[in-house]
Amino acid sequence: MFMYRELEKIAAENINAMIGINRLNQIVICSLLAAEFLEIPVDKILGKDIWQIIPNDSLPDIRDSERIEFNHFCRVGTKMFIASRMPYQDDHGHVSGAVAFLQDTEEFNELKVRVNTLEEVRILLSAIINSTQDAISVVDENGLGLIINPAYTRLTGLTANDVIGKPPTVDIAEGESMHMQVLNTRLPVKGVCMKVGPKRKEVIVNVAPIIVSGQLRGTVGVLHDISEIHRLSEELERAKRLIRHLEAKYTFSDIVGDSEAIKATIEQARRAAVTPATVLLCGESGTGKELFAHAIHRSSERQKGQFIRVNCSALAESLLESELFGYVEGAFTGAKRGGKAGLFEEADGGTIFLDEIGEISLNLQAKLLRVLQEREIVKVGDNRPLNLDVRVITATNVNLEAELRAGRFREDLYYRLNVIPVFIPPLRQRRDDIPLLVHHLIGSFNQEYGRCVERVSDEALQILMEYHWPGNVRELENILGRAIINMRIGETVIELQHIPFLSLANANYPEVGFVNSVQSSVAKEEGGFEGLQRQWERAILLVTLQRNGGNKMKTAQELKMSIRNLYYKLERHALI
Repeated sequence: MFMYRELEKIAAENINAMIGINRLNQIVICSLLAAEFLEIPVDKILGKDIWQIIPNDSLPDIRDSERIEFNHFCRVGTKMFIASRMPYQDDHGHVSGAVAFLQDTEEFNELKVRVNTLEEVRILLSAIINSTQDAISVVDENGLGLIINPAYTRLTGLTANDVIGKPPTVDIAEGESMHMQVLNTRLPVKGVCMKVGPKRKEVIVNVAPIIVSGQLRGTVGVLHDISEIHRLSEELERAKRLIRHLEAKYTFSDIVGDSEAIKATIEQARRAAVTPATVLLCGESGTGKELFAHAIHRSSERQKGQFIRVNCSALAESLLESELFGYVEGAFTGAKRGGKAGLFEEADGGTIFLDEIGEISLNLQAKLLRVLQEREIVKVGDNRPLNLDVRVITATNVNLEAELRAGRFREDLYYRLNVIPVFIPPLRQRRDDIPLLVHHLIGSFNQEYGRCVERVSDEALQILMEYHWPGNVRELENILGRAIINMRIGETVIELQHIPFLSLANANYPEVGFVNSVQSSVAKEEGGFEGLQRQWERAILLVTLQRNGGNKMKTAQELKMSIRNLYYKLERHALI
């Protein structure tokens, strides 16, 4: 409680607007600031009864009850004030009066606006700190925890209760506190490695001082998860590789088929994969040679190395040589400054897959032979050999032996490539795999097109089984994709009308009108003329049924027979 003499000194300093009364309710204390608020001179206020100046003011009651009153609104004329009131004592310690400290409401409103603005800034800053993915830790000038964000909790496993108000070493599992170092030196630190939290998470820490009006008020630290940085770096490196090269992503388990022909090929390729020998993949276009190349690389000891795919028929000879072997600076007009590494060099320690090997020129064949013999390359424009460790897999859909006899392929290169030949059978030689392939491809197209196709009807599957598939699995994929696109949304079964028209001219039996195939069919048909007749009849039914999209009424009309007779023949040939 204030003494009267103390109040007189405060009033004389004119820092506060204050007015006080004695036991007779007379005003005995009035600062100049209070007089300005009341717009009455000080000499007109002193000695007056308080209620004359401020009607019904509660100062007498505050004095008599010896209580304190904070921040109460009061009106003087047309003005509003905020007043805090309390009793005061004389020199003997007895309550001898009461004093009121006045504050203009305009000033109060200004302060309120400032407080609200500061609160909005605080909320905004909290939202920013809490929403960032960087782990943030703030301590005060004494090093005690002040603020952490959710990212900090996710990284360290420590909550606000574990950190706020605690020393800065509470989260350190290994290392020294960078908060304390910055508090001592006032200098920021960057890139410090340490382990934090109960799980000893490896992090990189950056800490900076917080200086306000020249005074050190604390420090702020940002923590980065090293494992996340490593993961992102690896992803970036992989992305850079995949921009130019196709990563080997298929294994032998991705090769669909259960026929004896494909199982024998897979077994042969598996045996080749565990050796360092050069592999030659032979097969028609669309049989899956590249799929086998992927699988061989993934099953070899080089599976962690690069898998570089080169389509030899897609590049001109001049470009192909520089792409394969690289070049030095100034090798030719337009050569890149500093030269360029070739694909063989980039495949060092891994595998290079040369597709369509039968298309390269004799000149390039000679250079490729040197790579296989000497295990070294010479860049375009250079004469220095560069030793490499590269496994070579080649593929072709042409008969290299015929090319060799025609003088378009080098004999010595052929024997270097043909160390382990793997023949991939065409689809017509493994028809038993067609149902498995259809099921697998339908699943892939469902994901790609957002469909829910369940199966192929028996009639449509029969057409697919009878077709000769000159384009092999690639053609089957194309036909099924077009069929699914032709289906209405909601349809779940691929019917005959969905499948594009397929000519059965080269199937295992002759078609009606295909006279050229009669002789071969007669030789194969043990039933003689009656057997040929059954084949012709079955072929006619299949082709006409497909041409009419599976519509049996149209098929019967086109063949000029009754619908009943058509059903009889379809049943006889197991087509329904």
